[in-house]
Amino acid sequence: MDMKLKPFDFAQAVARAGMAGLGAITSSPSAEGPSGGFSQVFSQALRNVSQAQHTAQDLQREVTLDNPKVSLEETMVAMQRSSIGFQAALQVRNRLVQSYSDVMNMQV
Repeated sequence: MDMKLKPFDFAQAVARAGMAGLGAITSSPSAEGPSGGFSQVFSQALRNVSQAQHTAQDLQREVTLDNPKVSLEETMVAMQRSSIGFQAALQVRNRLVQSYSDVMNMQV
């Protein structure tokens, strides 16, 4: 077997994972100005994570009901995508809470 690996494209992976809002964090600022700030990007990312969780839940229900149009592989991928998105959002929240507590504990 001849396997060739392509270079990893983070922006494409984020788009494929359904977390398009996170791409704005990693991209450079555009010439038009700010894109709405961190809170808007984070809100969009949370909406995407929620949508991925609902999609995975719907696919699970369809597999349970033996829908022939829904494959088990597709369902498992959706569940993993949802889990990874949730873990990423949880890590961002943990970092924000830690940063807030560090700033509040600073001596002035």
